[in-house]
Amino acid sequence: MKDGPEALLERPELTFTAAGVDALLMQFGRTMNPCLPDFLAQLRETILSDLSSVVLEVVPAYTTLLVYYEPRLVRIFDLEQALTQLSDATPWACTPWSGDPEKNESLIQVPVCYDRRVAPDLQAISEATGMSEDDIIKCHTDPIYQVYALGFAPGFAYLGEVPKPLQIPRLAEPRTHVPAGSVGIAGAQTAVYPDDSPGGWHLIGRSPFRWFDPQSTPMTPVQVGDRIRFYGIEYDEFEALWSKHHGEKPE
Repeated sequence: MKDGPEALLERPELTFTAAGVDALLMQFGRTMNPCLPDFLAQLRETILSDLSSVVLEVVPAYTTLLVYYEPRLVRIFDLEQALTQLSDATPWACTPWSGDPEKNESLIQVPVCYDRRVAPDLQAISEATGMSEDDIIKCHTDPIYQVYALGFAPGFAYLGEVPKPLQIPRLAEPRTHVPAGSVGIAGAQTAVYPDDSPGGWHLIGRSPFRWFDPQSTPMTPVQVGDRIRFYGIEYDEFEALWSKHHGEKPE
């Protein structure tokens, strides 16, 4: 077993945990791994296709797939055997995705305004990290992020990984109100709040990009395994794009 970055290229061992009378958790290690989102997305589609007679839904997360099934139609042992076979047959063609030029065509470009008027924690982050505000913005916009999981709220996509110089803990006391579109960082993760909500992440900017629309199909434009890159825009452009996508001026 290798340690360090090379270990990410190895396929994590699959384990199962019962998650109630009608759900089974497939666990692939316990470490955030840039190779997992694409693998889990492929495996999820295969399970839903090949086991549609007994599987109702499959929910992906960082290192897991939560499989909801009909217990009256399949024994848990038989389901584990079938899931193991499908997992073994799913390619683990793990190449560091950020360096794969073939992947760039599916890259989602997301505009973010890093103006202090919509980035209330930018100065505090600068003081905590010793980085200038310009360096913080460059550090946040340089990487290609992956969608590791969807949760917390509809359309809330957990993205990783934030570069180490910019990794800071969550706020000691969460805010009771975070405006929709706010871009936050916490630890190795970054995300855009899709709607007004409470939140405990440091707010570094705001995006006019619409992350959840119940009238659209699909309702959220990103899925686990998608790749995202942020790019900076000025405040005037943010206001114009917000009005275009949301039909009103930003608060």
